[in-house]
Amino acid sequence: MTQRYHHEKHMAKKEVVEKVVKSKKKAAKKVVTKKKVAYEYDKTKTYSIAEAVELIKKFAKTKFDSSVEVHFRLGIDTKKGDQQIRAAISLPHGTGKTVKIAAFVTPEHEKAAKDAGADIVGGEDLIAEIKKTEKTDFQVAVAEPALMKNLGQIAKVLGTRGLMPSPKNETVTTDPAKTIAELKKGKISFKNDDTANVHVAVGKISFEAKKLAENIETVIAAIKKVKPSGSKGTYIKNAAICSTMGPGIKIQA
Repeated sequence: MTQRYHHEKHMAKKEVVEKVVKSKKKAAKKVVTKKKVAYEYDKTKTYSIAEAVELIKKFAKTKFDSSVEVHFRLGIDTKKGDQQIRAAISLPHGTGKTVKIAAFVTPEHEKAAKDAGADIVGGEDLIAEIKKTEKTDFQVAVAEPALMKNLGQIAKVLGTRGLMPSPKNETVTTDPAKTIAELKKGKISFKNDDTANVHVAVGKISFEAKKLAENIETVIAAIKKVKPSGSKGTYIKNAAICSTMGPGIKIQA
């Protein structure tokens, strides 16, 4: 009886050891050594937009359709209110993204807002729903001036998520249908962050090189147009474009 007990104990211990070994081997197989990708280009050089676009398309290695962004480092003082950068522009070829829009409109404009492409449409009822649930299943909010006072009830919810409509980015409008249609076609807004940088999505890597270049040129022109009068010295200190997980390529701006 004792011999049998010791044998069973030994076999159980052996089984546990084998499971641990197998587990370690399995874990070891999951470890993948990531190789550092070497991109052949001159990091010190500032490229033309056309050249930079060709490079980012060449370096794009993701299996999905990568987004393309342009980044600016500006010579502005973000502590001064009159040097904040904020504007809205329509990209000639859109961003390649589907934007979900919520329209806060009066009853007489609800049908027009829906026909223009708004995904969520409502007035006081929509405001009450968001106030109750705090759910905001949309990327952009458009509102009529008449409803801005009511939106104060959910200003904290929308504001902390960057969704509060504003005259500065043209999402407070007396013609919501027109604004919604423009947003669906590729109208975007941008603003600087606390470090004086501006980041703008300008399309997808699958876009034709010419279309990406035209979108980038449009953004650069818009950045220059909103230069604060109080900004001294070099305004655009640096500009670069990149695709998702790709390197940043300096461009002439």
